[in-house]
Amino acid sequence: MPESAYVAPSAVLCGAVVLGEGSRVLHGAVLTAEDGEVHLGENSVVMENALVRGRADHPAMIGDAVLVGPHAHVNGATVEAEVFIATGAALFPGSRAGTGAELRINSVLQVNSRLEPGTVLPIGWIAVGDPAQLFSPDRHEELWEIQQTLNFPTTVYGVPRATPMRDIMSRQSKYYGAHQTDTQLPDPT
Repeated sequence: MPESAYVAPSAVLCGAVVLGEGSRVLHGAVLTAEDGEVHLGENSVVMENALVRGRADHPAMIGDAVLVGPHAHVNGATVEAEVFIATGAALFPGSRAGTGAELRINSVLQVNSRLEPGTVLPIGWIAVGDPAQLFSPDRHEELWEIQQTLNFPTTVYGVPRATPMRDIMSRQSKYYGAHQTDTQLPDPT
């Protein structure tokens, strides 16, 4: 960790997490590299209670000068430079937010979707596709036509869509069981 970076005492960094110069990870934030990596760019900030998760097939790559707001969720996504991710926004595996994009409160960038540079995703809206089309929450049927082709179950869980939830969760339980033997590293100071 660079000397210029700061990680709050109540934040959690787990696995292959790389912090850039001047980066900040605030209280309650979790940056976890399950079986992939997390990279946080220079002068980027992950605010309180946000989650950034890296995965083997989809590392979490956050560029320089990015704000990840409180309670935001960046899961296996690529976030280019100067992106604003507001409170409660969610970015799913394989998604990409282009340079200067803005994801407003509780917006969603769906799995395998790409938000063009400079695009504003309005409050509560969903971006889906490559390039992403923007949908208000009341347009679910139109959204679903595109979303189902992006293959969420295979991208996130590695299984076909028809896989029973019991099978998915059995796999997930084993996957997250890898943390049963984790140990806390001593404070380097």
